Amino acid sequence: MSEPSAPFRAPVGTHDVLEPASAVWEGMVAIFAERAYRYGFTLAITPVFEDVGVFVRGIGEQSEMFRNEMYVFSDRADRRYALRPEGTAPVVRAFVQHHMASPWKCWYFAPSFRYERPQKGRYRQHHQLGVEVLGTDDPAVDVEVIALLHGFFRDIGLSQVRLLINSMGHRACRARYVELLSNYLEEHQAELRDEHRELWRQNPLRLLDCKDPACVEVTSRAPMLIDHLCEACRSHFDQVLAGLSAIGVKSVLSPRLVRGFDYYNRTTFEFTSDALEGAQNAIGGGGRYDQLAEELGGPPASGIGFGSGVERILLAREAEGIDAPLLKRTLDVFVIDTTGDESVAALVEALRDDGFATDRAYDQRSMKAQMKAANKSGARVALLVGPDELGAGEVAIRDLRSADFETAQRRVARADVVSALEDLLAR
Repeated sequence: MSEPSAPFRAPVGTHDVLEPASAVWEGMVAIFAERAYRYGFTLAITPVFEDVGVFVRGIGEQSEMFRNEMYVFSDRADRRYALRPEGTAPVVRAFVQHHMASPWKCWYFAPSFRYERPQKGRYRQHHQLGVEVLGTDDPAVDVEVIALLHGFFRDIGLSQVRLLINSMGHRACRARYVELLSNYLEEHQAELRDEHRELWRQNPLRLLDCKDPACVEVTSRAPMLIDHLCEACRSHFDQVLAGLSAIGVKSVLSPRLVRGFDYYNRTTFEFTSDALEGAQNAIGGGGRYDQLAEELGGPPASGIGFGSGVERILLAREAEGIDAPLLKRTLDVFVIDTTGDESVAALVEALRDDGFATDRAYDQRSMKAQMKAANKSGARVALLVGPDELGAGEVAIRDLRSADFETAQRRVARADVVSALEDLLAR
């Protein structure tokens, strides 16, 4: 007889979310959805995989993500697909494909996939909350998008959060700056570590976001894009800053802040948690992109959005010592049945239809075992149906929170169960 095989485990870099942690996730998504709704956003659900070109057009073939982190595969018809590594490109693809009316404002909650070294708060399958607005370049939209995320962090109790903001300009003024930066890096490349002495040529801007001490030292003396914006981009950025100030959202100018994908321009922002350390302190960020719709085959359409990783947000809550529940859901009723009569199943279903969160025991367990399950369930009330209650057309109602056994339990007619429960739960 062969030895039993070891049980399967979740793949490396992934994790299961089960109770009680799943209630925190559920609450977080509900809070985000409510805030997004108040800002006029609707839910968008896109496929978990896309034609690989959807991401190549936006992310860029020279990006670290495309070269080393994306999950790319061919199906049985030799079509090339990729698991979603980020949320923006699929939403823009949907906007183009379905000819959505502008401005289109949507939010999403979706898993994303990146093949990278797993560590705390960073998984190969992680989950993002995000929004996108397509079809307008009004600076007021930039302000609203940032304010939405700022308010969400406040809703879930985070207080040690900072908003970093910058402008990446548009393609013309950024191209002039990139030439200036390239000339500077050419002069100082000997000061960089070996792996960066030539790598910066692929995209000089990415060196600004590098956390390597040598890169930080060299780029700290480099010219900054914020000082080389064209008049239109400077005006746009000034309006964003003024709009944030007008609604009381504090921001910190961060000239080194650039987004990692090729499609970003103008406003770029990131929220960091002072409760987290080092390079892992970012809990959400995004920016404006004005060419992505065209690159995906659609008409010109300005866009802006953000993504915020749920796992990283939870780390920030933990680091701030926040353990307040985001969702308070408990059972109202636990039904205890020692008769096995079908009418009890009908009672359970009727209670659920009447709006009571109701559970029961199974497998014809003993009264003692069922009472233990009722107490463990967290329900406020137990309904007991034994042979005596069944014969009399009654149900025993027991308040599981009462310490006085004599007054905690009473019998009521089956027809009066709902009103009795409403009265007890209201108290």
